[in-house]
Amino acid sequence: MATGFMRLHSISLCLLLAALPAVAAEVALIGVIGDKAAVLALDGGNPKTVKVGQTWSGVTVLAVKGDEATVQIGGRKRVLKQGQHYRAAAAPSDRQSVTLAADPRGHFMADGSVNGVSVRFLVDTGATAVSLPLAEAGRMGIDYRTGERIGLRTANGMTTGYRVRLDSVTVGAIELQGVEAVLVEKGLDTPLLGMSFLNRMEMRRDGDAMMLIRRF
Repeated sequence: MATGFMRLHSISLCLLLAALPAVAAEVALIGVIGDKAAVLALDGGNPKTVKVGQTWSGVTVLAVKGDEATVQIGGRKRVLKQGQHYRAAAAPSDRQSVTLAADPRGHFMADGSVNGVSVRFLVDTGATAVSLPLAEAGRMGIDYRTGERIGLRTANGMTTGYRVRLDSVTVGAIELQGVEAVLVEKGLDTPLLGMSFLNRMEMRRDGDAMMLIRRF
C-alpha cells in the first residue's frame, strides 16, 4: 500500500503534543541538535531552535539527550520523546485537531488507540480504510470472524481481509466512532490510518508538519 506525503529529511524528527494551561495549546518537539538544543513548534507555528536553559513562550528546555528533550511547561517537567504518543488541544475554532511531524524517512506516524487499546499508525492516504494486521486486531480484542471476508491485493500479492466497524479510533484529541476498517491476514506489518478516518479530516501540510482537523 502506497503512503502519501513522503519526503527525506536531514535531521531526526519527533513529536509529542501536550495540553498546556496558560502557555500554549500545543508543544511539538520537531527535532534535536546534539545535546545542545531542541527544535520546538508551538500551536502549529514555525519551528524554533531553543538552546538548553533558554525559555520560549513559557517553555523552558532543561536538557536534551539522545532523541529526548526535557522541558518545563507551566511549572511542570515533561519529557518529549521521539516518535511516541501525541496529545492535542482543540484548534482555535474549537474543532478537535492534532499536529504530526515527519520521521527521518518522511513518513507521518500517529499514536492513538482503537477501541481503547493503544496503537501506532502510519498515516496512509493510499489506504481506503483503517487497516490492521490480524495479529494486532486480536490484541485489541477484535474478532475477525464477525467481519465480512474479502480479497485484498497488496504489494506482496493477494491476501484475505475482513471488513469490520471499529467502535472508536482516537488520534490525539480526535476521537471518531463507528470507523470502517479492514483486518489484513498477511502482508501488513504496520497499522495504517487510512481514508475511512482521514476523509473526515481537514489535512494541512506545512513542510515537516501535518495538521489533522476534524471536519465532522
